[in-house]
Amino acid sequence: MALLLGFLLLLLELCGNTLSLGSRSSTEGTEVLELQLPATNYETKDSYKAGPIGGLFQIVHIFLRVVQPNDFPEDILRKILQKKFDLSTDYEKPENVVLTLKIIYYEIGVIICAVLGLLFVILMPLVGCCFGLCRCCNKCGGEMHQRQKKNGPFLRKCFAVSLLVISIFISIGIIYGFVANHHLRAQIEKTRKLADSNFRDLRTLLNGAPAEISYILSQYTTTKEKAFSDLDNVKSLLGGGIHEQLRPKVIPALDDIKAMAEAIKETKEALLNVNNTLKELKKSSAQLNTSLSDVKRDLEQSLNDPMCSAPPVATTCNNIRTSLSQLDDNTNMDQLPSLDKPIDKINDILQTNLSSLVQQGYKSFNDIPEMVENQTTDIISDVKSTLNSIGSDIESIGEQIPIQDQLSNFMGYINDTETYIRRNLPTLEEYDSYRWLGGLVVCCLLTLVVIFYYLGLLCGTCGYDRNATPTRRGCVSNTGGIFLMVGAGVSFLICWILMTIVVLTFVVGANVEKLLCEPYQNRKLFQVLDTPYLLNENWKHYLSGMVFNKPDINLTFEQVYSDCKENKGIYGTLKLENSYNISEHLNIQEHAGNISNDFQNMKVNIDNIVLLDEAGRKNLMDFSFSGIDAINYNIYLAELSKAPTKGNLLSFADDLEVKANHLPHGSLKQSLKNNAQTIRTIHRSEVIPLEQSMKYGKARSSVYQSIKELQQKSSGLGMKVTNTLSSLDSAQDFLTTRISSVIVEESQKYGNTIVGYFERYLQWVKISITEKIAACKPVATALDSAVDVFLCSYIIDPMNLFWFGIGKATVFLLPALIFAVKLAKHYRRMDSEDVYEE
Repeated sequence: MALLLGFLLLLLELCGNTLSLGSRSSTEGTEVLELQLPATNYETKDSYKAGPIGGLFQIVHIFLRVVQPNDFPEDILRKILQKKFDLSTDYEKPENVVLTLKIIYYEIGVIICAVLGLLFVILMPLVGCCFGLCRCCNKCGGEMHQRQKKNGPFLRKCFAVSLLVISIFISIGIIYGFVANHHLRAQIEKTRKLADSNFRDLRTLLNGAPAEISYILSQYTTTKEKAFSDLDNVKSLLGGGIHEQLRPKVIPALDDIKAMAEAIKETKEALLNVNNTLKELKKSSAQLNTSLSDVKRDLEQSLNDPMCSAPPVATTCNNIRTSLSQLDDNTNMDQLPSLDKPIDKINDILQTNLSSLVQQGYKSFNDIPEMVENQTTDIISDVKSTLNSIGSDIESIGEQIPIQDQLSNFMGYINDTETYIRRNLPTLEEYDSYRWLGGLVVCCLLTLVVIFYYLGLLCGTCGYDRNATPTRRGCVSNTGGIFLMVGAGVSFLICWILMTIVVLTFVVGANVEKLLCEPYQNRKLFQVLDTPYLLNENWKHYLSGMVFNKPDINLTFEQVYSDCKENKGIYGTLKLENSYNISEHLNIQEHAGNISNDFQNMKVNIDNIVLLDEAGRKNLMDFSFSGIDAINYNIYLAELSKAPTKGNLLSFADDLEVKANHLPHGSLKQSLKNNAQTIRTIHRSEVIPLEQSMKYGKARSSVYQSIKELQQKSSGLGMKVTNTLSSLDSAQDFLTTRISSVIVEESQKYGNTIVGYFERYLQWVKISITEKIAACKPVATALDSAVDVFLCSYIIDPMNLFWFGIGKATVFLLPALIFAVKLAKHYRRMDSEDVYEE
C-alpha cells in the first residue's frame, strides 16, 4: 500500500507543479520546411498480461461477481469520503441507518460468505471435540464392531469413489494455492524492476521537457535561415516570378520577330542561290544549244551525201532528216527575268541589324529579375530586421515559461519517493517471504491431509479381501483405514485455522477487487473523485483548486488520466492556459502582420522595357514591301519543269545508230555512227547535269526546289509581317498596362511565402507547447503500475486465487472427513463381528 500511495502522490504532485509542456510528434512545414520533434521512447509497458494464470484469475472474478453482483456503490463512497457517515456519533440518525442498510445490502454476499466461514471456524473445533469424545466412548463409530449388511460392498464402493472425487477437488484447490502463493512471490520480486522502470520514464519525461522547449525555440533559426535564403534569392523568386508571369505573352512576340529576322537572311540567301543558279543554267542551256546545233548541222551535211539519193538509202536519209527536230533546245532560259533588284532591296533591308534589335528586346525583358533585386534591397533589409526581432520575442517567451523551477521541485519529489520505495521494498520483500512461507505451510497441511486420504484409499483398496471377515482383515487394509482416520483427525485440527485465513483474505481481497480494482479499470473511481465538493467542501473541482487555486475550472481526474493515457501534453491535459496563456504571448497574427506590412511597402518599378524600337519596326515594314511576294515564281517553275531538249537524245542516238547499221559501208554510215556517239556524249556531259540543276535530278538543292521554297516563304509576306507587328504591339501593351498588377500579385505571393514559414512555425510552436510537449503517458503508466499492476495484478489477483483454492479445499474437507470415517470402518480390522448359527 505504501507503493500505491507513493504513485498516487506522484500523480498529484505532477499535476500541481508542472505548468507547460508539449509533444514529440511531427508538424509539417511549408514546402521543404519540415518541423519535427525528436521521438521519446519509454521502458514501461502500458499494458500488463498475466499469462496462462490469467484464466484462473478469471474464474475467481466470476465467483466474485456471483457473490457480489451489485454495482459500484458510488453514492455510498461519496458520502463516506464527505464524512457524512460517522457511527461514532448520532448513529441513530435516519440517514446513517439508511446508509448502513445500503452498505449491508451491497456487502450482503461477502457478509454471508464470511458468516458461513466464521460458523465453520467456530463449529468445526466443537464438532471435532465432540466427535473425538464420542468415539472414545465407543460411540459414533468408535466401537470396533462392524455389522454385516447386504449392501455393505456397495456402500464401501460408494464411499471410496466419493472420497476419491472429493480428494481430487481438494487437490485442485491445493494446486491453486501453490500456484497463487508462488505467483505472488514472483510478482513481488518484479516490483523493484517495475518501480525503477517507471521512475526512469518519469525522469525521461521531466528531463526531456526543457530540452524539447529549447529544441522548439531553436528551430526558429532553421525557419529564419530558410526565410533569409528566400530573401537573398529575391532575384530568382520574386523577379523570376514576375518574369514567368510575363513570359507567355512577351517571348512568343520576340520569337516571331527573331524568326522574321532569320527569314530575311534566309530569303536573301535563297535569292542569291536562285539567281546564281539561273545564271549558270542560262550558260549551260546556251552551251547545250550550241552543241546540238553543231551536231544537227553536221548531220545535215552528212545527209547531203550522194548515197542518200539512191533508193533504198534515200528513205533512211529522209527519216533521219525529218527527226532532226528532236535535237532542238526545249527551254528559253534567256527570257527569265533577273532577281538582282529584289536582292538589292533585301541588301538594303539588311543594313539594319534586326537580330541585334531583337536581342536587345530579349535582354531588356530578361533584366527584370535583376531590376527587382536592385529595387528591393532596402525592403529586404527591413524584413530581415523584423525577423530578427521576432526571434528575440520568441526567445523571451521561452524564458517566460515557468517550467524549470517546477520541474526541479518535482524531480526532488520523485527522488524522495524513489528513496522511500527503495527503503521499504526490502521490508516488503521480507514480509512477503514470511507470507510465502505461511502460505506454503497451509498448502502443505492440506496436502498432508489429502496424502493420508490417497494412501488410505490405496492401501484399503489394494489390501481389501472380500472373503476375509472384519476381524480377519489384512494389515494393508487395516493400515488404509488408519490412514483415513488420521486424515480425518488432522482435518479436524487444521480446518478451522485454514478457514480463518480464508475468511480474512476473502474479505480483504474481495472488497479491494470490487471497490478499487474494478472501478479503477472502468474509471468509475475517477468519477467519484471528480464529484464536486467531495475532497474539499470549499472546492467545486479539487484538481483545479490544487493546481490553479481556481476550483471553478472544470478539471477532472478522469479527464487528466484519459489524456495522459492517450499521451497528450501536460499543458492541454491540465488546462494550464488558465495559469499561463501561451496564445496571448505567441500572437501569430501580430508577428505575421509585421512581416506583411514590410512587404506591402515594397515598390517595384518596371516601366522602361521596349521589345523593339522604331528602327526594327521600319525594317519589318520594308521587308513586307520588298516585292519578294510579288515575283512571278510560276514562270520560273514552268520553265524549269521543261526538258532540256525536245526529244530524248539517247533514244535518238540509238535509233540513228540502228539506221546507220542498215546502210552500206561508206562515209555516210561512218558519219552517222560518229554523230550518234557525239549525241550520247552531249547527253551525258551536258543534258544530265542540266536536268539535275533544274528539276529532274535527285539532288535536294535543285533550283526548282529552291524557287519552290522561296515561293512558300514569300507567300503572304505582308500578312505575316502585319501579324508579327500586331503580336509585338499586344505584348508591348500588356507590359505597359498589366505589369503593375503582375508585380503586386507576385509580391504578395512572395511575401505570403516568407510569412507562411513563420505562420507555420509559430503555429507548430503553439500546438507543440499546448498539446504535445511533455506528453504525460508515463504518469498514467505509473498510476496503472501502482494500482492496476502492482496492487491488483501482483497482489490481489494471486491473493484471491489463494483463498479461492484453499477455501475450496477446506470446504471439501468436511464431506471428505465424513466419507473417510465411513470408509475406514470397511478397511480396519474389527475386534468383533456378527456370528450366525445355522
